Order: sequence, then C-alpha cells, then structure tokens
Amino acid sequence: MKYLVIGIACLITFGSCTKNFESINQNPNQISDELLEQDFNLVGSPFSGMIFNLNGHQVEEDLCYDNWMGFMGTPTDFVGNVNNTTYYIRWNSYWNRIYGSIMSPAKQVIRLAGEKNLPIFATWAKLVRIIGVSKLAAIHGPVIYTNYGSTAASILYDKESDLYPLFFKQLDSIQADFANNKTSKSFAKFDPTKYKGSIPQWMKVVNSIRLRLAMRISKVDPNMAKTEGEKALGDPAGLIETNADNFTNSLLGNIMPVAQICYSWDDTRMGGVMESFMVGLGDGRISRYYAPVTDLSLVSDHPTVPYKGIRNGAYINAKADHVPFSKVSDDFNTVQTRRDITAAEILFLKAEAGLRGWAGAGDPKTNYENGVKASFADWGAGGVDAYLADNTSKPINYVDPKDPRNSFLAVSTITVAWNDADSKELKLEKIITQKYLAAFTQTLETWVDFRRTGYPKIPHVAKNDSNADWGVIAADQWIKRMPFVNAERTGNADAVTDAVSKMGPGAKDDIATRLWWDTGNPSNF
Repeated sequence: MKYLVIGIACLITFGSCTKNFESINQNPNQISDELLEQDFNLVGSPFSGMIFNLNGHQVEEDLCYDNWMGFMGTPTDFVGNVNNTTYYIRWNSYWNRIYGSIMSPAKQVIRLAGEKNLPIFATWAKLVRIIGVSKLAAIHGPVIYTNYGSTAASILYDKESDLYPLFFKQLDSIQADFANNKTSKSFAKFDPTKYKGSIPQWMKVVNSIRLRLAMRISKVDPNMAKTEGEKALGDPAGLIETNADNFTNSLLGNIMPVAQICYSWDDTRMGGVMESFMVGLGDGRISRYYAPVTDLSLVSDHPTVPYKGIRNGAYINAKADHVPFSKVSDDFNTVQTRRDITAAEILFLKAEAGLRGWAGAGDPKTNYENGVKASFADWGAGGVDAYLADNTSKPINYVDPKDPRNSFLAVSTITVAWNDADSKELKLEKIITQKYLAAFTQTLETWVDFRRTGYPKIPHVAKNDSNADWGVIAADQWIKRMPFVNAERTGNADAVTDAVSKMGPGAKDDIATRLWWDTGNPSNF
C-alpha cells in the first residue's frame, strides 16, 4: 500500500502540465558536468534510469492491466472496493513516469550528445524514447511527442495515425545509425541490460519493436502494417528469437514490483483468469509464476493443482478473505532483472504475421510451437512437448470459495495443440492465448492484443463501477483506454480537447473510447 500512497503523491507533485516535467526531474545535488564528462558519463549516466522506467509499479500495472487481463487480482478493498480494477479510475500515473523519467532525460541526452559530438548516444536515447512513448500511446491514445518540450501555452498531442508512421520513420534512422556503428562500445558501461552496449543486439531490439508496432496497427492500416512488418522480418540484423537475445533490464537493486506488492504489502494475488487457463490446460509454468496455497479447502475443485486466484474486478468484502490465495512465486523476491521483449513474444508475432501472409514470417505452426517452447525454457518449466500435443484439455470454470459472485464459467474453450484444419480465427486465438500466457510480468501488450483481436477470451469484471465520471463500460464490454491525467486536463486543457477530437467522431476522454488501432471489428481477417 506504501506505493499507492507514493503514486497518489506523484499525481499532486506533477500537478503542472508536460512542459514543466524537465525542471521537476533535476537533482539539486548532482555532481558537476565536468566530472560527468569523463568517459561519456554526462550522456551515458541517465540510461539506467530511463530503461528502468519503461515499466511501472502498483498503480500503473498491478491495479490496471495486470488485473484487467486476469494475471493478478487484489485482495484489498481499495477505496471501498470502487477503483481501477472495477472500472472507476482512482490512479493514473504512467504518464508522469514516461515524461518525467524518460522523455525529459532523453531530451537532455540528445542535446548534450549533439554538443559533445557523441551521436550514438542520441540514437540510443531516441530508441528508448520510442519504446516508452509507444507504451504510453497504448494506454491513452494521442500523446505529446513531436511537441514535447514546447514552451507554448498549449502543447498539442500527436494524432495516433500520425504517430505510428513517425515511429517507423525514426526507427529507420536509428537502425541506419546503429548499422554504421556496429563495432562501437561507447555505451557499454552505461547499458543496464545484458547486452552491455552491443549494438548488434540493440539492432535486434529495433526490429522487434518495429514488428510489435506493425502488428498493433494490422487491422486499422493493414498495408502499412505489412510493409513495416516485412521490413522487420527481412532486416539482416535479425529479431529477438532466442532467449539468449531477450531484452531484459536491471531492477537496479529494487525488488520486483509484483513481489513487493504481494509479499510486503499483501495487496496482490494470482488472477482467477490465469487459474482458469493454467490449471485447465495443465500449464507447467504455473509454479514459476505463482505459489501454491496451503489451505486445500480453497481448491476443492482441483486439489492436485493447488493454486487459487482472484477474479478480475472482484467483489472484495474484507482483505482477510482472499489473502490466503496464491501469491506470486517466492523467486520474484530475489530476481534482479525484468523481461521487456522476449523471444516468445516475437515468435508469436511471427506466427500471426504468417497467418496474415507477411513475407519472411515463416510457418505459423512452427513459430507458434517454438514460441511456447521458448517461453517454457525461459521460465524453467518442464513438460512442453506433452503440453503442445494436448488437444483435449481446456480452461476450467473458476470458483471463488469466499464469494460466489466472483465465480465464472470458462469463456474460452481453447486447446493447445495446433491443428492445420482450424480456421484462421481459431489459429489466431491459439496464438494470442499462448502469447498471453507467456507474458507474465510484462502484460501491457496482452491488453493491446485483447482490444485489437478479442483474444484471449476472458470474463468481464465481476463488479463494474463505471459511470459518467470516467465513462460507462457496458456489461458486455471491457475497458478501452485510460483517460488523460488530471494535470493535463487542467493545465493543458485546450490541447486535451484537441487530442480527444483526434480520436474520431463521438470520442470522449473516457475509458469507453476505442484507440485508433482498436477497430471494434470482431473479424481479424
């Protein structure tokens, strides 16, 4: 709960609009520029913080898409059990993290790199900036990007249909710069990832981000998606396709957020949706993600697989009721790295690209099965061959032994084994479901996929508290986006109004308005 208080304080701290984030980010006790210039420190030292802050914590992840997508559930009745998890927005701070801890230092790095004639650092900062802002755009839609740092009274947002072509164009330039500096070791000492400054490895990140973003727009602009996806698939620098190439970054000595929330604060537990899928499908990764319960009465419907989750948007009467449910694995208390892009994600993207007929994607079945294998190996789970051959096991119904209002019948009837005779839609459902199950601790893209494709098939929230304050989510629908932060609504109001108009006719700054790439078309082909 401590972080929740910090998150709320951040909303107050960042009470001014985006143009002021740079001054907020300054440290009055920082060492002199002269000392920092030694060994490129002036331009290199911000990167560990920027890359760390690509990811969020409790109020950005656990109480948002971790819960909405059923990876985690809260046992705590925050604000009388009316909060983000039940579709009434109380916390909204990823915007502040991106602008305060990525965009602001990146702008400084780019400026200083130009002054010091160290262009490769500017290139690296531009890539980190795209990764961060593309995540933010997946949450809000229009964002401030090209006009960031403006001193105008109103700082306009980029329209999504303009933003993605710009990302792709900038990725072209970034990849060209990296290609011209493949042997450079300039930023080796500043790289908090396992790449240790290897530019060929970062070139794989460029292609992988391009493929991710291309697939994101595949329904709204299939021609651009195909062009950019094929560019990523055909680039000789390659993609992240083995676990050795996974983009993981340092936690900088911090505890993994999900472990801190779970073990230190008792504010999160396994999600009931994941229980339905993982128990039902006999998924060997379950013990790598979660800890078994000690009270077997909680799992009377499947006592030999003793894991119990909390439903998304659950009714919570008292915290003590659901605290005995499954925690995350104790291993997360000691890990010092976090996944950002994995081989499994890229292989599943290639599987979908193959279904869509993109050149260079390869065989969908092979990529699907290799994606599952890569995920099992990455998490140290066994039994992958039997898992891939299983064409009968299905997700199970979920039972909440503490409150039957949270119980649900399994929405998905998916099996694991690939069948070439299946329709494209069913094949896509299998791909996206396995991509979802592989994404634990890095779940934003699963919310993207769900809004984009309708997969995996998951239940609605048990308790829907949406209303006119933040937007109404119909009983047969799910949350579509996060509203713009209050500091922007009050300090940059005209630009917010303009941003809403850019989302299309009838759009509102609420949780029910679809993003550009979320077409609402149930057909994926």
